Amino acid sequence: MSSALAQTKAESGFDRFRLDSKLTRGLEAAGFSDPRPIQVETIPACLDGQDVMGLAQTGTGKTAAFALPILQRLIEEPGRGPFVLILAPTRELAIQIDAEIRLLARFTDIGTTTIFGGVPASTQIRLLRRDPEIVVGCPGRVLDLLKQRKLDLSAVDTLVLDEADHMFDMGFLPDIKRILAQLPKDRQNLLFSATMPRAIRSLASSILRDPHIVELSHSAPADRIEHALYATDPSRKRALLEKVLNGEDCKTAIVFTRTKHRAKRMAIQLAQGGLNAIALQGNMSQAQRDRAMNGFRKGQFDILVATDIAARGLDVAGVDYVINFDPPSTPETYTHRIGRTGRSDESGKALTFVTSEDRAWVRDTERMLGEPIPRLETPDVPAAPPSRDGNRSRGNRDEESRRQPRQRSSRGGSRSSGGGGGNRPRSRGGRSGRARTESAPAR
Repeated sequence: MSSALAQTKAESGFDRFRLDSKLTRGLEAAGFSDPRPIQVETIPACLDGQDVMGLAQTGTGKTAAFALPILQRLIEEPGRGPFVLILAPTRELAIQIDAEIRLLARFTDIGTTTIFGGVPASTQIRLLRRDPEIVVGCPGRVLDLLKQRKLDLSAVDTLVLDEADHMFDMGFLPDIKRILAQLPKDRQNLLFSATMPRAIRSLASSILRDPHIVELSHSAPADRIEHALYATDPSRKRALLEKVLNGEDCKTAIVFTRTKHRAKRMAIQLAQGGLNAIALQGNMSQAQRDRAMNGFRKGQFDILVATDIAARGLDVAGVDYVINFDPPSTPETYTHRIGRTGRSDESGKALTFVTSEDRAWVRDTERMLGEPIPRLETPDVPAAPPSRDGNRSRGNRDEESRRQPRQRSSRGGSRSSGGGGGNRPRSRGGRSGRARTESAPAR
């Protein structure tokens, strides 16, 4: 092979990054053939040890953008960790990040573990005793284990903040600042998000040193997502939802509600009406949340009724519709929510039900997007009948649909109804020759 041909081959696909063969095997096994734009723009800077701020739409491959450089450096400089701390706003996102890193690192001996609240800390503490190179955690539990002296971050040389804007929205900024105070100052910082409000830009400027900044149209929805508004009134929203969910083009959907109680109640009502629906909301135990997410991913449930706990970073393939039964609280959250469909190179649809009370939200969101959201002609659906107290009921199905549960097509098996400075990082003194021989087991 000529040198010119070899150079051309090296610059194609992931070969351009000259990653270790263990990682190229992992990429091939995971089905990754060509890097996404955010990966092309950030991986070289990450490999060079620069601080990086990457802003890109959801579903564009941000996790691999920071995971691959981290894994490459850990292969080059093995040892007993933790050397990498990845902070995420929710348990579900922490679990998802951990799973993708394990997928890419499957042919290495690099160990990862997750730490988050809602479950006993004892198992997490036991796994930390194995000195995993990578810790993926939520700020609250990370801070708790630091206070208990069960987590040692003195050797961390890479910090990743994923979905930083959401962590700010959830009030994690004080915890993050306390965690930062426990980390070595001589470290690489990587910050990835889909949006970057002013408050987070201020945080970024305080922790990132001469960062490499990549900003890829982070405010507008991806082109492959067809999004629109349905103007309706509150008494018709339930009937409108059921009409969409019963459409032939809607095999899978995520329905967003504003409150935990509504998510729980709606999932039960949809399941009672013959749809394979399950709720995901913050009052559920970790086991219940795992059952909901795993069941939805595996096709045991067609409809996930969720609060904004599912709006950020969660990657589920093949979601046909995102339906905002209640508009989100902020324009930025709109981008996150509808980004749950149209993942990778797939297309998807997103509908938002708006009433006369949502005019300000529509105005602010369209201002953020820089263009109007398309309006669709709202289907003619009946209003919910008045309840016994004289108010409209919450949208019961008619008797015929209750007697005739709909048979949904399969997408992965049988159904059961129910209810993401230009120098190399500093030497990790004392690490060479101390490669680990096992990784923490999957939970």
